[in-house]
Amino acid sequence: MSIRLTVLDNIKRIAEEQQKHLAPLSDDLVLTESGLDSLCFAILVARLDAELGLDPFTTEEDIVFPVTVGDFVRLYEGAAVDEAA
Repeated sequence: MSIRLTVLDNIKRIAEEQQKHLAPLSDDLVLTESGLDSLCFAILVARLDAELGLDPFTTEEDIVFPVTVGDFVRLYEGAAVDEAA
């Protein structure tokens, strides 16, 4: 499964598990308007770390924190590229 699909699938599962109403996912959806709260995002980051072996938020480099779903996906895709290099 691609990183994009893994991220989106986890967002949907977490919203369901946490009984959150999830806005339709699109690359331009602002994360704070997605329906997920801070606990959901903490769960998401932990699950993605476990599934993908990636946590782009602990990198030594300066990162730009994601604003949209597309930004979030690209952050993980970029971390995967950096990890492979």
